[in-house]
Amino acid sequence: MTIKKIFSFSKNRYFWLNILGMILFIVIAIYATFEGLDIYTQHGKGISVPSVRGMQLDEAEMLLRNQHLEIVVIDSTYLSEYPSGAIVEQNPNAGSRVKKERLIYVTINSKSAPQKAIPDVIDNCSLREAQAKIGAAGFILGENEYILGEKDWVYGIKYRGRKLTSGEKVPIGATLILVVGDDKFFMPETELDSLNKISINNPKQEEEEAVVDDSWF
Repeated sequence: MTIKKIFSFSKNRYFWLNILGMILFIVIAIYATFEGLDIYTQHGKGISVPSVRGMQLDEAEMLLRNQHLEIVVIDSTYLSEYPSGAIVEQNPNAGSRVKKERLIYVTINSKSAPQKAIPDVIDNCSLREAQAKIGAAGFILGENEYILGEKDWVYGIKYRGRKLTSGEKVPIGATLILVVGDDKFFMPETELDSLNKISINNPKQEEEEAVVDDSWF
């Protein structure tokens, strides 16, 4: 049989009809598969995710449930500009297109700021080094308090008027006061007045201090 006879439609009609039938079946099957996937996955259809930032959890849950979406809390943080229990982050973001029953992951604002140990700067480093460490740790620095001592040496830390100890924990973002040494520290007038009163009331003490024992000459 020659090649011309093999490809002759008139002589091999049934063979070519079967080939064409199989090709047509494959094309229809592929088309039906993709159409079925589009219908199953709802391709091109979706729900616009509403914004739930700033909402309380129960309020956001009701809103998302009405949109056929589910809410899941995955984390908590603390931001002073948000009220306690409010949602501060969401994923997917507002405006994203998602399918029904999609989980919306949220982060809520905790009731109080997390606490963190103060850096080890008490009687351990200079003013500049202490300021860098405390700022990097997330604390705020208030106006320094000076005492008589080595210049620009940190002798202590105060929080709300209370002296802290090394490693003590305070809320992140708290305002801390550094107790810093100054070799040119001037005593407050109130303390000077107190010392003057003591001197006036005890003249004999001054005389005794003025007497010099010269018996050893």
